[in-house]
Amino acid sequence: MSVLRIALTAAGVAATIARHPAVRAGIKAAPHLITPKMRADASEAVLAIAYRAGVAARRLVGGGKKLR
Repeated sequence: MSVLRIALTAAGVAATIARHPAVRAGIKAAPHLITPKMRADASEAVLAIAYRAGVAARRLVGGGKKLR
């Protein structure tokens, strides 16, 4: 099979699965299943990852040196 044919098949399968009533119900219920603790933990994880990315970027660019 060609790459295009595989991509079209995968897109068709994804569209069919997305239309399934059980999948739609799960997507609709997802916001009600997330607790405030889960939301806070996710926020904390995102902030920690962003901080680590900033530290890595400063090491690469050399942003720790003061300009005078």
